[in-house]
Amino acid sequence: MAQSRRVEKVSALIRKEMSHLFLNGLRTHRIQSPMITITDVEVSGDLQHCKIFVSIFGDSNYKDAVFSELEASQVFLKGELGRRLQMRRAPEVVFKLDRGMEKGTPVLDLLGQLEDERKAKNSDLIENQD
Repeated sequence: MAQSRRVEKVSALIRKEMSHLFLNGLRTHRIQSPMITITDVEVSGDLQHCKIFVSIFGDSNYKDAVFSELEASQVFLKGELGRRLQMRRAPEVVFKLDRGMEKGTPVLDLLGQLEDERKAKNSDLIENQD
């Protein structure tokens, strides 16, 4: 149980420090964009591997360019995490593109359409009662 709490704590610290690095530590203008969000951080039980899920808002060309810059800066980010977290061995950092936001938009649109249909049906019922 203590191992689990430690993994959760390291995960939260990695998320916090990686957010700071995205805003201040990297010198590429694309990664400093506010359109990048860290959605989740998964750390292995031995703290040696870390998956960072990012969501990038924009068109597919922009997403590909930003994601390739993130992958190119993995070594730098691993070193910075090691220094900032003062860990004996910094975890290997792997970025994964989180497409949950892309999948959520069509679902919200569908829910909106269903709500409009329900309102139209209710208004028809009210008119028929009068």
